[in-house]
Amino acid sequence: MKKFVIIVALLACSLSLGAQTLGKDARYCNPLPMVMGEGGNASGDVSVFEWEGKYYMFCTGGGAWVSEDMLNWDFHYVANVPVAPDVVPYKGKFYMTGNGVKGVWVADNPLGPYELSGTWINLPGIEGGWTSPFDTHIFIDDDGQPYLFWPGMAISGIHSVKLNPNNLNEWTGPVTHHFSFNPKHTWERQGEHNEYSDVAWIEGPWVYKYKGTYYLQYSGSGTQWRTYAEGYYKAKKVQGPYTYAGNNPLLRRTTGIVTGPAHGSMVTGPDGNIWQFYTIVLRSGGRRIGMDRVIVDKKGNLTCEVTDTPQWAPGVVKDPAKGSTGSIIISEGKVAASVFGGPDNRAASSYMPGRDAVYAVDDNTATWWSPDPNDLQPTLTLNLSAQEGQDRIQIFQVDGLRILFGGGSNRGFSGSSVAAPVYKYKLDVSIDGQTWTNVVDQSANKVSRNTVFDEIVPTECRYVRLTMLDWPKSSPLSILDMTVFGRPTSYFPNTNPIAPVLDMSNRD
Repeated sequence: MKKFVIIVALLACSLSLGAQTLGKDARYCNPLPMVMGEGGNASGDVSVFEWEGKYYMFCTGGGAWVSEDMLNWDFHYVANVPVAPDVVPYKGKFYMTGNGVKGVWVADNPLGPYELSGTWINLPGIEGGWTSPFDTHIFIDDDGQPYLFWPGMAISGIHSVKLNPNNLNEWTGPVTHHFSFNPKHTWERQGEHNEYSDVAWIEGPWVYKYKGTYYLQYSGSGTQWRTYAEGYYKAKKVQGPYTYAGNNPLLRRTTGIVTGPAHGSMVTGPDGNIWQFYTIVLRSGGRRIGMDRVIVDKKGNLTCEVTDTPQWAPGVVKDPAKGSTGSIIISEGKVAASVFGGPDNRAASSYMPGRDAVYAVDDNTATWWSPDPNDLQPTLTLNLSAQEGQDRIQIFQVDGLRILFGGGSNRGFSGSSVAAPVYKYKLDVSIDGQTWTNVVDQSANKVSRNTVFDEIVPTECRYVRLTMLDWPKSSPLSILDMTVFGRPTSYFPNTNPIAPVLDMSNRD
């Protein structure tokens, strides 16, 4: 028997990366796999605060999520949550504002119940009008003084005012106008290529204080564009004057799965690092939640790399600038036509017209795969080493799976009576396309999520097969994206480059 020597491209025999270990240390992946429930589905405009060792997340879509580690979030139903909610703890109570709410809601518990405590009073003249307040944000300074921040309409920018510490509905000072839309800031302009030089939508203010500097972040261009992004100004006083940061925008990404990152919040995590939460705008029209670490340089400037691959969870890596997990996307475009012969769609057990199998792995949420409704257990098979006619066959080590399911409400505003969807599935892998090993089994899943991320014990393979076992039958199954993460590990010579399924019995 001829013996083939496998040349190791990476240290596949060791799963350790520095002080971290794949399959042992926790990771997260954007979009975050948020649990959904009736009245809440984490649909953007995310506001996070810490109170008594726990983190509370409120989003458009209603409800709230609670976590101790910023990795595992439990859903709680909360009534009266508005669009773009903002909640702040203050003097033993919790105050909530949001779009269209002309006053402050108050509760004794962060999870409510919230009741309207009154309407805004003592309002001076306001540039841009106050007929329908939106994206309001209350910031409590270190001395206990509360401030209200909000955007004007379209291009008028961000404003703030002092609030009465004994009545957060009362304005006690003149309105300060911090900045307006600046057409020289190209990323603020509207359009898929920021081509509207005189049109913008400035929104989503949030203030974070770090080492004596106030960071006022805001969003620009609007959620209808993939250029939706977030920038920041900084100042030494809470009401300014604020200076535009030269390294803007803070968050921007226009390609791949994680696009349009903006309208979020910064918070100090359980590891002591700064974490940025943000809205992800899907090309299909839906919205999800993302988070990434923020780094402050010696000049006090912020940087935040928007990620779409698995990252170490809060607390795993001490220095956020170091410690990559090493996982990359290894599945894009790799439907297994070479296994079955014929067109690419043969990689799926079925597909609807215009919803081809290739759309599940094109790294684009504007397209999706939908199997035939009569296909009760549809499958999708990937060939990770899809290049035929080569003299080497690449083998990959897989370590993670992400699936974005489509369907349902685009923006997920609260009040929906539709039951939260539960998806059941499994993932099998194979070296030769004949013998399969199960690496993910969610056949008994009872948790509702429209995005899932599964850790996989690092396993070498060439082929990957997803089998959908159950899903809500109220609408056709749609998979916006299926991503397999991992890395190349080894190769072996291909003795028959034209064979669609290889004899790998001599692999050594």
